Amino acid sequence: PMPNIAFFLLTLMFSTCMRTTASDKHADRSQTTVPDALEIQSGSERTELYLDDLQGKRVALVVNQTSQIGDRHLVDSLLSLGIDIQRIFAAEHGFRGAADAGEKLQDGIDPKTGLELLSLYGKNRKPTAQQLEDIDVVVFDIQDVGARFYTYLSTLHLVMEAVAEQGKKIIVLDRPNPNGFYIDGPVLDTAWRSFVGMHPIPIVHGMTLGELAGMINGEGWLKGSVQADLDVVACAHYDHSMSYELPVKPSPNLPNHRAVLLYPSLCLFEGTIVSVGRGTQEQFQILGHPDFTSGTYRFIPRSMPGATYPKLEGKECIGDRFTHIAVDSLIRRTEIDLSHLIRYYNVLKDKNTFFLKNNFFDKLAGSDILRKQIISGMSEDHIRSSWRDDLAQFNKIRKKYLLYADFDVQK
Repeated sequence: PMPNIAFFLLTLMFSTCMRTTASDKHADRSQTTVPDALEIQSGSERTELYLDDLQGKRVALVVNQTSQIGDRHLVDSLLSLGIDIQRIFAAEHGFRGAADAGEKLQDGIDPKTGLELLSLYGKNRKPTAQQLEDIDVVVFDIQDVGARFYTYLSTLHLVMEAVAEQGKKIIVLDRPNPNGFYIDGPVLDTAWRSFVGMHPIPIVHGMTLGELAGMINGEGWLKGSVQADLDVVACAHYDHSMSYELPVKPSPNLPNHRAVLLYPSLCLFEGTIVSVGRGTQEQFQILGHPDFTSGTYRFIPRSMPGATYPKLEGKECIGDRFTHIAVDSLIRRTEIDLSHLIRYYNVLKDKNTFFLKNNFFDKLAGSDILRKQIISGMSEDHIRSSWRDDLAQFNKIRKKYLLYADFDVQK
């Protein structure tokens, strides 16, 4: 392991050392923007900042396929450094990232390492007291995409809660937010709390998971207002004015940077009868429905790995394709685009079936208000203006927990 340690120590010469704890709420967390020539480093890459805290400890990891240090998985790196990993917890999409959205995962053994693999997506979404009994520290390292309804944030919340209840420690290895350069959307009403939205934050919150972990702790959002023993290993050379292209797909149906940028706007269609391209190779980059008469693009969803039994499987859908939109223009928009949602609602004839009866749209939106605004014929500008006060209030809270220099907030 010595050459590996030496390599990581050498990287420290070119990084800005930055580490925060849950109790460090009033410290200066700003980080000066550095020249583009300095490559962004995720928290996991800064092994020299957390290795000592793992030596001689019994460790559990909350990881998936995004938990990479370069081309090597965090699990393999830590094992090579002699860290005593007891078990792996897997969130939605599984440890290797191949499972469908919403698919229940099975416990088992990781064939590559022989480590115990426990699902946190399915019947048990929170580590049990028994699963943490022989653990000293939990390491959380999963790439988020910056939308409230992306479930890794909910997994983080429940892991923090379990760790706090059992008197254990959690280290969050932070990663950049690819949609971290703006905030927008309705703030969740906690009466509508669910696994696709647990916190009173907007759809696009402009925070990393490390920052959100501090907010969850600091705002007393864990059950019983318990406090997790939390450390966050921050990224180096990152700030919120940047758009970060993910080196690994965060889930099977977000195949590229364009899909990640479109996701906050198009995911709301998951609560409707309209397909977002699951079961194609252009997931979250197309929209369509068989009865949509105002589109020019046609596609047929098919069952495939990561999208078994997709919505409208085998039916020709008519709609729109967004693969021609330049990534730079999506970055410049800095707003959720409601125009497509309003247009599809207006064009499709059966208004009574447009929003699914399971209230999934309301859970994604954070309340039933957006659905009612669309049904009433409210314009996009009018809807957006209704978010303004809540966004301003959220941003005041948000600023207390930022670990990185912020973008210029216009909301």
